[in-house]
Amino acid sequence: MTHQVSPLAQPVARTEDTDRILRMFARFTSVGYLAYLVILWPSITELAPRMDPWWTPTIVVVVFGCGLLPGALSFHTDTQAMRTSAAVAATVFLVAVASWPAAWNGPDLPTSDGVWLAAFPGLASLAAVLAWPIPAAFVHLVIGCTGVQTINLVARDGAQAAMLIPEIAFAIMFCTLFVGGAAMALRTGRLLDATTDETYAAAADAAAQRARIVERERFDALIHDNVLSTLLAASHGQPHSQVGRLSETTLAELDNLRTGSEPGQPFSLADALVHLRTAAADADDQAPFDVIHADAAPLPFLSAECVRALGSALSEALRNSRLHAAPDALRTVTATVTGSGIRIEVADNGSGFETSSVAPHRLGIAVSILGRMRAIPGGSAHVDSHLGVGTTVHLGWESE
Repeated sequence: MTHQVSPLAQPVARTEDTDRILRMFARFTSVGYLAYLVILWPSITELAPRMDPWWTPTIVVVVFGCGLLPGALSFHTDTQAMRTSAAVAATVFLVAVASWPAAWNGPDLPTSDGVWLAAFPGLASLAAVLAWPIPAAFVHLVIGCTGVQTINLVARDGAQAAMLIPEIAFAIMFCTLFVGGAAMALRTGRLLDATTDETYAAAADAAAQRARIVERERFDALIHDNVLSTLLAASHGQPHSQVGRLSETTLAELDNLRTGSEPGQPFSLADALVHLRTAAADADDQAPFDVIHADAAPLPFLSAECVRALGSALSEALRNSRLHAAPDALRTVTATVTGSGIRIEVADNGSGFETSSVAPHRLGIAVSILGRMRAIPGGSAHVDSHLGVGTTVHLGWESE
C-alpha cells in the first residue's frame, strides 16, 4: 500500500540561526569601525597633510560610513540590505587601498609609523564574510593585507623590502583568527538550520502519518460495518436490489482500501466530526468531545486537508496533555461549527507551563500543532498556558 508524502511534511528552508549570527557579526563589525575611527583619528589627521586634499575626508567618510551601515541595517527585518551594505564596505576598503598611491605626496613616514588603513584590513574582511562566500572573503583578506603592507613599505622611510613578505604573512595570520572564527560561526548556523529543517520535516511527516492512520482506521471501521450489513442483508432474504446496491458499495470501498487510494475529496460536516472524534479518542478515550453549532448555517463540506490537519493537531494536543499535565488532570475537547469553518479547543486543568520557556528542540507544539495548522490555507493555532492554571490549545480553520 503506497501513500503520497503530505505536502505539509515538505521541508521549508529555515535561516533563523544563520540570520541571527549574521546580525550579531554585522553589529560587531560596525562597532569595530566606530572604535577604529576613534582610535585612529590622531593618525588620520597626522597623515592628511601628506595626501591630496580630497583623499582623506573622502576616504574617511566613505570607508567608515559604509562600515557603520551593516550594524544599523541589522535591526531591519530583511537581511539582504544588511548583506549588501557589508559587501559595499568590503569593496570600498579595497578601493581606498588602491587609490592611495595616486593621492600620496610624502614626505615618508618614520619607520615605526604606518598608514592608518593598515590597522584594520581584517575588519573589512569580516564585512566580506557577511556578504560573500567564505572563499571570496579569504581572497579579500589576502588582497587587503597585501595591499596595506605594500603601502606601508612605500610610505616608510628606510623600510626594507625583505620584510614585506613576513609582514604580509603575519597580517594574514592575525586577521584569519577573526575572519576564520566568523566563517565557522556562520557555517555552524547554516548546519543548525539545515538540521532543524530535517528534524521539522521528520516531525511533520510523522504527524501526517498519524493523521492518515486515524483516517484509515475510520475507513476500516466503515468497511467492516458495510461488509456485515451486506452479509446480514443477504442472509435474511432481503430484496436482491438492496443487496446488490450494498454489495457494489462495499466492493468499491474494499477496492479503494486495496489500492491505497486516498482521494482528497472534501469531508461532509458529519464525516469531518466523525474523523475528529476518532482522532480524539485515539489519543485519549476519556476526554469528552462536545460539539457546538453556531447560529449561522455551517459549511456543507470541509476540505480534506484542513480536516486531516485538525485531527493530527488535536491528537498531538491531547497526547501532550497526557504526558505533561498533572496525572489527575481532566481534558475536554470542544468543537464549534461556524458558518465559515470550525474551531476546536483542547483544554486541561493540569499544571500548565510558560509558553516562552519551551525549548526550540521540542517539536510537538512547534511542528505538529502550530506549524501544521499554519501551513494550510485558512488554518490557525495558538496555545494559552500558565503555570498552575492549565493549558488550552486553540485550533481553527476558516474558508477563504
